[in-house]
Amino acid sequence: MRTTDPARAAVRRLVPLCAITAAVLAGCGGGSSATDDSGAASLLSSSPRGRSPILIEVPGRGKPLQVTQHSVTVYPATSVGSGATPAEQDLLTGGLGKTGLGAALPPGYADAANPTAAELRRNALHGNYRAILDPSAAGGYGRFYGPNISVDGTVTTGEGLIPGVEYLASLDDGGGRKRVVMAVQIPDSFDTAAPCLVLGPSSGSRGVYGAIGTSGEWGLKHGCAVALTDAGKGVGLHDLQNDTVNKVDGTRATRAAAGSLAQFAADVGDAALAAFNAVLPNRFALKHVHSQQNPEKDWGSDTLAAAQYAFFALEDHFAQRGKSMRFDKSNTLVIAGSASNGGAAVLRAAELDRSGIIDGVVASEPVTEIAGASGFGVALGGAPVEGFKTLADYVTYGNLLQPCAALAPDAAMNEVSVFNFMLIAGMNARAQARCAGLAAKGLVSGTTTQEQAADALARLHAYGWTVEHDRMHNAHWGLGNGPILSAMYPVAYGRFSVLDKVCDTSFAAVNGLGDPVAASATAVAQSFATANGTANGTPVTPVYDASPGGPKAWQLARSASTGALDFGLDTALCQRALVTGADPVTGAPLTASSTPTLAQSQAVQAGIAEVHVDGDLRGTPTVIVAGRSDALVPVNNNARAYAALNRSREGRKSNLRYVEATNAQHFDTFIPLSGFDNRFVPLHVYFNQAMDMMYAHLRNGAALPPSQVVRTTPRGGTPSLVVPAPALTATNIPPISATPAAGDRIGFTGTTLTVPQ
Repeated sequence: MRTTDPARAAVRRLVPLCAITAAVLAGCGGGSSATDDSGAASLLSSSPRGRSPILIEVPGRGKPLQVTQHSVTVYPATSVGSGATPAEQDLLTGGLGKTGLGAALPPGYADAANPTAAELRRNALHGNYRAILDPSAAGGYGRFYGPNISVDGTVTTGEGLIPGVEYLASLDDGGGRKRVVMAVQIPDSFDTAAPCLVLGPSSGSRGVYGAIGTSGEWGLKHGCAVALTDAGKGVGLHDLQNDTVNKVDGTRATRAAAGSLAQFAADVGDAALAAFNAVLPNRFALKHVHSQQNPEKDWGSDTLAAAQYAFFALEDHFAQRGKSMRFDKSNTLVIAGSASNGGAAVLRAAELDRSGIIDGVVASEPVTEIAGASGFGVALGGAPVEGFKTLADYVTYGNLLQPCAALAPDAAMNEVSVFNFMLIAGMNARAQARCAGLAAKGLVSGTTTQEQAADALARLHAYGWTVEHDRMHNAHWGLGNGPILSAMYPVAYGRFSVLDKVCDTSFAAVNGLGDPVAASATAVAQSFATANGTANGTPVTPVYDASPGGPKAWQLARSASTGALDFGLDTALCQRALVTGADPVTGAPLTASSTPTLAQSQAVQAGIAEVHVDGDLRGTPTVIVAGRSDALVPVNNNARAYAALNRSREGRKSNLRYVEATNAQHFDTFIPLSGFDNRFVPLHVYFNQAMDMMYAHLRNGAALPPSQVVRTTPRGGTPSLVVPAPALTATNIPPISATPAAGDRIGFTGTTLTVPQ
């Protein structure tokens, strides 16, 4: 709520505007708009007439974007139920409550092959909530966080249902190619005398409810409206074989029947699609990968657009209750908060926000795309650290080396765990083959597998990973993070069509032998609730189509250059070349006839340049929290680097605080699985604390905490698939301190971020 800076012009323009007179509305009617002295659009209600979009101007756009409102639904649930209908649901838990969200499985569908939109929403809330945090009681759910925890931290016996109204809309560029889904949730507890809004772009590639367990829950509990958005990612699975797509409400339809209601449909003609299917049947196109929009470049502006739509939704909502009210930056407290890619989105939104819509930012484990260490540095325990690479750079590099590095003694993950991929039949031998292939091509040194693995691990250290990550490489490779992200991000950055078949990689469901097969119709029908927008196997996975003998899933792919079953080393090399512009083996620049081509690499590099962060938050109060053990988004390449970059841009005017928690990593949801519960504590508790501190700072003037290392204590115990680690206690997760000890303070020497060991 910045009312003292008249130089910051308003960004929002909304026209026409419509009043909502029904619980569910398919479109908006015509109306009019006016502009006040500040340049912000006034919101005028009108009767719904026909179908007309809302127009929003956002930073960096040459023309306004269109917002199509799909529904306004009341979710009044006051007791736990099946959540099968809107009347049985609430905003946060889909009517399931704390108990239902804590259950390993969501409720079933009345017709599993034809789930309703309400059933899909309910189960999407269940899946997205549990995907972000540790849902086990021993890990803290229901005791340190969860729907039943009050805003002051009191553990209640309630189920935490939050009734209210939800506005569902989508944003596009008028051409039907860009599709950003937004859900504005207004709890019944919203206080018009002290209005607040929380912006929650989704983490990862998740759909519109991706931030429900982080900023969504925090905002709703505090009586704030919450603006959720997929930021151009989300569950948009185009089944190319059957030409079906997810609609905005999650249900499936043919591409033709879905029309403008499709979450995403690949831009391919019927003839081209038929030709593609004849060669590569049963394949899928993914929204984040194949939209040809490079959605990451718009994460910040999409987040700001969601804020602008939320102001409209608030005014419309209260107009229906006979209250003519205005909500905007001058009277509404706005906090942008999210995790991972969502953390990146809120930082980028603040960088773009020259109108002062956002009052404060909380970013957990953010992905920050930094173009090298120019003008800043990072030191750990007094020693300079390596890193400062972009996501595409370190992901494709790690994808080459991680399976080999995981064999190093220092990286040994000895726990009997679902994440220890070395325990899976054949994986150890394939990892050894990857080491041998890398050595033969001069990409690692050593004559024995152990020597090659140790060298691979050392090379990862030089690229930004640290010793805290050594025992995570095994797990991350087993999860497929390297192959999945390497198959996704270069294609997204290059704005390639699914028809381009970049690096001979596609996406399909596979059988136990790794062969592409027709996806289960039921799995596809339920994908809105179960998939996370990536190719993580629900229901599709990366397939290496050039694998000798026929297309194979990455786990079982061979390489033509080695003849070995080595996780498709040739494909990994191709993906690496897309990012670097050179042959990873010879170092020779790519050409017009190489694989990949120079033009393809140039397209990828241009896309990466579009997503570089600026680092200038213009004094916006910001708290970044990150886990020191995060091997997916290493702190040297991301959180630490961004804090240093910001200081180099803003100097002492910076209002950023950086909190680094030891023994915390990227995936809280995996902590209950053996090997993780003994070693790691949840980072989620520090996101919640940071949101509390930001709210107190903005609402009451409380000081933000100094930058610091929070030294946590692992739960310990003996790794076991049967016996969990001892239950998490307050001793394991000490709070962010208002007065950290000198040995825990993170500071600066010039523009070098100094982090204590």
